[in-house]
Amino acid sequence: MPEWDRIDTVLLDMDGTLLDLYFDNHFWREHMPRRYAEYHGLDEAVAQAHLDTHYERHAGTLNWYCLDFWTRELALDIVQLKQEVAHLIAVRPDVPAFLQAVRASGRRITMVTNAHPKSLDLKMRETGLEPHFDALISSHQIGLPKEHPDFWQGLQAVEPFDPARTLFVDDSLPVLNSARAYGIAHLLAICNPDSRQPHK
Repeated sequence: MPEWDRIDTVLLDMDGTLLDLYFDNHFWREHMPRRYAEYHGLDEAVAQAHLDTHYERHAGTLNWYCLDFWTRELALDIVQLKQEVAHLIAVRPDVPAFLQAVRASGRRITMVTNAHPKSLDLKMRETGLEPHFDALISSHQIGLPKEHPDFWQGLQAVEPFDPARTLFVDDSLPVLNSARAYGIAHLLAICNPDSRQPHK
């Protein structure tokens, strides 16, 4: 459990932390290969192999999270494709109650996500979570993904916080390790980001 008497600021990831990661996994692993195959006249397995090559090349970079990049790279309207399955976007259980409790405590609460601003907008429209937050920060505003060690200094420039009195919750261990290296004192990992997959 967090040491709440030592925490003034709460930073929360979005996908896999506040929202069920099933939507993103379904989109990139099932919906995208199917639509890519249809558009390019390919067998779905061939389409998946093509996509995997693209994905592997850009993993861990800001491009990995950039919908504009993937729209150019794959010649598909990624935002439109996400809207086709937007009904699968789901808030994780207990998240609304948690957000309400943090707001009621008077602590500053900020979403810090690698999601592209267009994806962030779509998910806020679908979930209605935005009013719970003091700020929504996409790593695209910083110019670096959260995994990058310099991300946190960039975040400090737009959203000041005391690392020693900050709680950060995320489902990515590389991101949490990056936050720890920067000095964020209170860290929590989500062990079941996708409700339809085993705990990790």
